[in-house]
Amino acid sequence: MSIPLSGQTVDLEHGGYTASLASIGASLRSLRFEGRDLVVPFDADEVRPAFRGATLVPWPNRIADGRYTFDGEEFQVDLSEPGRGNALHGFGAWLDFAVSQQTASSVRLSATVEARSGFPFRLLIDVDFWLDDSGLHQRVTATNTGSRPAPYGTGPHPYLVAGPGRVSDWSLELPAAEVLEVTDDRLLPTGLADVAVSGDGVFDFRAPRVIESTFIDHAFTGLSRDADGVATVRVVTDAGTGVSMTWGSELPWVQIHTADQPDPEFDRLGLAVEPMTCPPDAFNSGTNLIVIEPGAQSSAEWTISAI
Repeated sequence: MSIPLSGQTVDLEHGGYTASLASIGASLRSLRFEGRDLVVPFDADEVRPAFRGATLVPWPNRIADGRYTFDGEEFQVDLSEPGRGNALHGFGAWLDFAVSQQTASSVRLSATVEARSGFPFRLLIDVDFWLDDSGLHQRVTATNTGSRPAPYGTGPHPYLVAGPGRVSDWSLELPAAEVLEVTDDRLLPTGLADVAVSGDGVFDFRAPRVIESTFIDHAFTGLSRDADGVATVRVVTDAGTGVSMTWGSELPWVQIHTADQPDPEFDRLGLAVEPMTCPPDAFNSGTNLIVIEPGAQSSAEWTISAI
């Protein structure tokens, strides 16, 4: 029996929610509520496009030139974004995760990031998905099974779908006070700015408004949170349908990308919302970089819900 290109398929169901997961990259292949897409899906027998729904470990976003220094040593990893000269989104997106636990509404997928040139650390990655009345929850837990401290970061890569239309038609509510400005050519950080000031306020979505033609491929921080420390991003249509994403204080950053593509068929199909434990190029800056000691763990969790 042939295996789909995206790996083993795992289907979950609870109430009005259904989710389909792909074992390659512990990827969210589809998520629907009462038949309505909440994320941009992809086919089971398809190479996952544009990191769509992938779990990003052991770092999210970019490492400039694929080079970094950690614990006094210099390392070089392969450039997975050669056009910009960066190492993008870690190694986990192309690992084949194995099912280690499963019920009708939940699953645990597990894989090991083995030590390699440029990353001489071993991490066991457990990715839990479960559906309940509030939507799809995902938790990523990294355990350092090696003998030395390991640098680490994580985040997801869903493209949220509010409803009919495309990104330009939807309203975004993003409770972020600061944006990480980047270079035009390589999207590498240059410094934090107030969203009310940067680009004359083009990145200020603290009050919900229609995205229109705004191009975004930036990390944001300074997130407003509720009494429980939860931050919420909402993407909504004119009719009021939509999707929200929530996460806790272990994720102080979020990357937003309007998914601009040269092919009109794929241009701005969904809004990438990527809560992250650290900002772009954290392996160099050290900002919010997690260091996992041997035998220790680090976890982060987020939820996607229908509106």
